[in-house]
Amino acid sequence: MFDVGFSELMVIALVALIVIGPERLPRVARTLGALLGRAQRYVNDVKADIQREVDLDELKNVKSTLQDAAASVEQSLSQVGQELHTAGESLQQSVTEAARIETAKPEEAAPGSNDAPLASAQMDLGLESNPGAAAPKV
Repeated sequence: MFDVGFSELMVIALVALIVIGPERLPRVARTLGALLGRAQRYVNDVKADIQREVDLDELKNVKSTLQDAAASVEQSLSQVGQELHTAGESLQQSVTEAARIETAKPEEAAPGSNDAPLASAQMDLGLESNPGAAAPKV
């Protein structure tokens, strides 16, 4: 802060000894030291308060970022859940319709054939009998 060397401090001390006097100089030096200590503590407290405020602002920014990300993920999950629910309802409706068609026409199935209802349901759903074939998109 100040560029004061040892020689300048000795001149200041000699002038203080002459002006203040030898009997009051120790008390003035003690008071001056106490005041400087208080000033240093005050400056350090202000620095610490400013640092805490900066850290608090950073934490608030991180918190808001995380809350935004959580809301985005929650919204995405909600949309996926709705799509799955819709797809499930559509699939359930198709299976119910296929079962209703099969129960309405039991004479079309070949006698002794267990694969006929499955094949008919797959055809109603638009599925191929090839297990490696891709499933239809809903």
